[in-house]
Amino acid sequence: MVNKKNKFNNFLSKNTFVVYGLGLTGLSIIKFFKKKNVTFFAWDDNLSVQASQKINKDTEKIFPQILDGSDWILLSPGIDINRSKFKKELNRNKEKIITDLDLFYYLNPKVKSIVVTGSNGKSSTCKMIEHIFKKNNINIKLGGNFGRPVLNLKLKKKDIIIIEASSFQLFYSKFIRPDFAIILNITNDHLDWHLTKTNYIESKFKIFSNQNKNNYAYLSDNKLIKIYKKKRLKAKLKKVKVKKLNLLRNNIKNKYLVSKINLDNISFAYEISKKFKIKDYLFIKAINSFKGLEHRYELFFSKNGIKFINDSKATSFESSKFAIKSNKNVYWIVGGLPKKGDHFKIDSLKNKIKKAYIIGNFTKYFKNQLNGKVSFQVSKKLNVAVKSIINNLKNKNKDATVLFSPASASYDQFKNFEDRGNQFKRLILKNASRIN
Repeated sequence: MVNKKNKFNNFLSKNTFVVYGLGLTGLSIIKFFKKKNVTFFAWDDNLSVQASQKINKDTEKIFPQILDGSDWILLSPGIDINRSKFKKELNRNKEKIITDLDLFYYLNPKVKSIVVTGSNGKSSTCKMIEHIFKKNNINIKLGGNFGRPVLNLKLKKKDIIIIEASSFQLFYSKFIRPDFAIILNITNDHLDWHLTKTNYIESKFKIFSNQNKNNYAYLSDNKLIKIYKKKRLKAKLKKVKVKKLNLLRNNIKNKYLVSKINLDNISFAYEISKKFKIKDYLFIKAINSFKGLEHRYELFFSKNGIKFINDSKATSFESSKFAIKSNKNVYWIVGGLPKKGDHFKIDSLKNKIKKAYIIGNFTKYFKNQLNGKVSFQVSKKLNVAVKSIINNLKNKNKDATVLFSPASASYDQFKNFEDRGNQFKRLILKNASRIN
């Protein structure tokens, strides 16, 4: 009889691997392979990364043969093979492509896991579940797209792992099998990568592909539930209803969780907590001590009745919509690199918006989205927008919200959404003394 442990060790020793992409995930795979004495080849299309990893022109010459001759290709998240240097070879070997999540599940077949995906709220929900479990003395580790790469996690026998999975990771997944799989929501996002919303939805639904009748699938959107049923997937379907939280809502007193998107996130966390027999009063106690993540509807400052919210992580209108909807008299800073396929359905929110301030290098796009719907000005630079808002708030009746929720990617003017959010907070704190 084959020893199961040896079987999985044999998987590493009897197969040849290529690591394609040397970002955070790729480097975590390399670290894991070195620890296990696994032979592998590595590549990154970025020349500066190649130099740091001692990849040279000799490797490049023979790399097509290496890809063809390998058993498995571990692709880093976000790499679009059709835009890669070796796109012809990668497409030819598409059946071999897996991710670090696949390797993790193949080598840890008995691990109990919760996997969360969705367009908005993934990181907050993962962190929320982790916080609730820790407060209730349940051993849990967090990794994946948020936190540490899964292969870097040191697991003990009874640990539960919660994984944030991106659509990029799921697109190529072959072995991922969560005990509890969650799709929070799906909006038009990453269409530059997936090309169509149908492709995007299909990649998200890979989270359910390998589940069996003993596993659970969590959805709240009726359209997604119809898709799930049509696919005849095997896991037990659990429809998450926000209304179920009515009994809890009045007991949740947490300033970080006042937006609708967070109420949705809490609903999923609540349903998962029931499966682990966490009592309602312990759930509420844990939720009330949870501090929201930075740059995600972060209420970081208030003065004279004015709230200042850093929602820099909002990279689409759907993300910003929830923040606007949760406030009134909103002075909204918006703009950046627009997402392909994004549309601003703003009619139902225009009474919430006092004025919009457009920043970034694509002001024409945002002017077209807002024109005739809300009052706006083109500021172009974040510091100009902040100074204009402070001036507009002087000596006025103070019951307002200054909301930095760009509804776009950050790369036109900033390094990333963290850089963008930190700059906003610094500017507000620097200028706040001017508010009477």
